[in-house]
Amino acid sequence: MAGKNYRAAAALVDRNMEYDLADAVDKVKEITNVKFDATVDVSVKLGVDPRHADQVVRGTVMLPHGTGKTVSVLVVCKEAKTAEATEAGADFVGFEEYIEKIQNGWTGVDVIIATPDVMGQLGKVAKILGPRGLMPNPKSGTVTMDVAKAVKEVKAGKIEFRVDKAGNVHAPVGKASFPAEQLVANITSFLKEVVRLKPSAAKGQYVQGIAVSSTMSPGVRIKREKFVA
Repeated sequence: MAGKNYRAAAALVDRNMEYDLADAVDKVKEITNVKFDATVDVSVKLGVDPRHADQVVRGTVMLPHGTGKTVSVLVVCKEAKTAEATEAGADFVGFEEYIEKIQNGWTGVDVIIATPDVMGQLGKVAKILGPRGLMPNPKSGTVTMDVAKAVKEVKAGKIEFRVDKAGNVHAPVGKASFPAEQLVANITSFLKEVVRLKPSAAKGQYVQGIAVSSTMSPGVRIKREKFVA
């Protein structure tokens, strides 16, 4: 049973209507009624079959105004790169001691960045990191020798996204306290990148639906035409 606040918010949203992006953002800000700074999320229903490798949509995007979240970063690297990672703002830096900690169940970070020369050893904990979305990957820029750049990008608002088994892509795009124009800019950047990554193997309508919501709020549907064109 939905809570009283959710039901009150849902009554203010026409679930059959698609709103212009700016109007949808305004509506989400209007119906957000929680005692903390809620995260704003975007969900996109894609016309892809993720069971086929050539239809998996995965990428990264720099949100121009960040996510509003303080991101904790672990850099797994050898000693030659530790100073660079620390100076760039990494919260944790090390090598074998962190692999051991992860083996013992520690996963207390949001993003893990690694240099290519430690990936063999990091593979020991892939079964722990993979399901949590923490395993470094060259495609997302988290396996690199330029650890300073990677750390700074993640801290500044670079996010990673991947289509799920049902063909949906989700991403946090800011906080309810953000000015509406900042949320609009972040959402636009995210949607443009999702559209740019359309697999050549995808047939039919690629973007089938877009919705924006905040923590514990109903979704507000967004008109697709501007982003599909």
